[in-house]
Amino acid sequence: MPEQYRPRRRPSNKLRKTLMGGGAVVVLVGLNAPAAVSFAQEKYHAYKIAQPGYKRQFGSWSTLAVPEEYRTNAIHAALLHSGKVLIIAGSGNNQKKFDKGSFDTILWNPADDSFKKIPTPEDFFCSGHSQLPDGRLLVAGGTARYEVLDGKIDRAGGGMRVKNENPNKAHTFKKGTRFRSPSGVEYLSRFDVTVPKAKREFKVSYASSGRMLPWRTKVTAGEARVFVEAAQTGPQALTTQAAQYEILGLKGKDADDLYGLAQKITTEKQDFQGIKAAYEFDPRAEKYIPVDPMKEARWYPTLVTLEDGKVLAVSGLDDVGAVLTGDNELYDPKTKKWSKGPTRYFPTYPALFLTKGGKLFYSGSNAGYGPADKGREPGLWDVRTNTFTGIGGLTDLDQTETSASLMLPPVQDQRVMLLGGGGVGESSKATARTAVVDLKADNPAFQEGPKLPQGTRYLSSVLLPDDSVFTTGGSSDYRGRSASDILKAQFYDPKSNTFRRAADPTVGRNYHSEALLLPDGRVVTFGSDPLFDDADNTKLGTFEQRVEIYTPPYLQGDKAQEMRPKLGAGPQRAGANGRATFRTDHPEAIAKARLMRPSAVTHTTDVEQRSVDLTMEKGKGSLTVEVPKDRALVPPGWYMLFVTDAAGIPSEAKWIQVE
Repeated sequence: MPEQYRPRRRPSNKLRKTLMGGGAVVVLVGLNAPAAVSFAQEKYHAYKIAQPGYKRQFGSWSTLAVPEEYRTNAIHAALLHSGKVLIIAGSGNNQKKFDKGSFDTILWNPADDSFKKIPTPEDFFCSGHSQLPDGRLLVAGGTARYEVLDGKIDRAGGGMRVKNENPNKAHTFKKGTRFRSPSGVEYLSRFDVTVPKAKREFKVSYASSGRMLPWRTKVTAGEARVFVEAAQTGPQALTTQAAQYEILGLKGKDADDLYGLAQKITTEKQDFQGIKAAYEFDPRAEKYIPVDPMKEARWYPTLVTLEDGKVLAVSGLDDVGAVLTGDNELYDPKTKKWSKGPTRYFPTYPALFLTKGGKLFYSGSNAGYGPADKGREPGLWDVRTNTFTGIGGLTDLDQTETSASLMLPPVQDQRVMLLGGGGVGESSKATARTAVVDLKADNPAFQEGPKLPQGTRYLSSVLLPDDSVFTTGGSSDYRGRSASDILKAQFYDPKSNTFRRAADPTVGRNYHSEALLLPDGRVVTFGSDPLFDDADNTKLGTFEQRVEIYTPPYLQGDKAQEMRPKLGAGPQRAGANGRATFRTDHPEAIAKARLMRPSAVTHTTDVEQRSVDLTMEKGKGSLTVEVPKDRALVPPGWYMLFVTDAAGIPSEAKWIQVE
């Protein structure tokens, strides 16, 4: 039967408006297709990563709600044995704050997301830090003066060596002391400086007959350095000739015994300058406590804990902005004093790891400052004999600056991994190379590992309780230039030597960024200091103050907390035999136990974190763990004790002190 004809009904006004609106949308989509597609992709991505199945496979990110008054430029981050995180900014790469003497430290408690401002006595911007045996954090060095670039210097400046030939007393000169050149040009010191007294030596000599000759006295002048600037602008203050300088205001014998020596005073670029100050942060009192200052000023130093609990301070820019040539020093936490350490040159922020036998392994990772052809070779440094044995096999050796490196878990395996990195200085080079060296091998050498998704500088790498390594962030260019932040994360499995994907972060992290493991098994990321905020490099960068927290797959799911192994009551210190017993309802479900040393990280450098395999003894309702006795494997200090089940799900950490 043929279809009957029916007259078409006119659409209602409401329907016509809807259709017209829809047509408008179609037109707009046609005109703005790329934007619409991008918007749709973002919406779909947000939907996808919120799904439980995605989170169980890849983990998830969340942004920490930080009240405005506690937001800061995170330059350093350290986990304390109180479970709180110390976030140190100092002046935070902000010269206005430096000029005002406004320095920041924030204490964050992840247990309840509370915050506290800590009075900060020095500019700890670009200092070094290390965990001490009693749980305090040693913080040493920092900023005495910001850099001044070429073309912006209106007064000649340079280093002045101040000499003291008086063997009976030291002399302190205040900031603003005037030095006068032979031609009458005056220069002012930028800092206080104390010049030690001269050393007097008595030498005995003998005639050929054996008769003792009269004693001879040798006096070696005491010396200190200070940065000086010309009192007046103009070319008359420039000099490249070595000369002796009169110190104004001195009289009599002091005027003869004390004087300055300078090699050159110019208007060339002036680098950052370090300070000698050292403090211990007390997690119980929650304040900085001053200790004896270092012998050398240091900016960008590495502090590494040794097997006896002493701390070695290495490298840094000194008080006139020069890379220290190898003047390293030791801090004794018992006496609170510094002494001379083994001499060896490294670029600034070198990654040095304590290895079995007490030697330090230098991975080649560093954070800049220093010539490209000096101190870049990886190797083992015997600090007792001060000998260095190079280790080869590393590809892209010219791109170890801003690389990440860490001791793979467990530390007993003595394997070190290096990840990514870039060229020296402001180079645009970045490598996807990773490499692993087995220090237990007869002839250790780096072996190439799996490549990162792309060339990456400033990568953060964090050891997890399940023996995996979580890596995140970084950028493919120097300080995130050209909007080059990498919004990717991955896990490295040391057993299979492979990467697997993790959920993508939403906040970019490059220079001045940090990441560390929390006692609940999550990872927190801070900071980022890009040069520019746009792809065309026309808009000056903004320091990233958002804090992001990553929850790994092992903590995902409605029943994740129920499934976690649980440790009950137990001691806070390992016994003399290294053993500690904890109550637990299901010891049979525990597969591994790990001691995790808390991080103290800055500039992609974290030489503190390490994971130690513990032997276990299971009893009825209890678990006993035993800590290795070798303090080169387990330096004295506080550790997080995690246990994991067969699926790698970790407990929450128990804090335990190893003495």
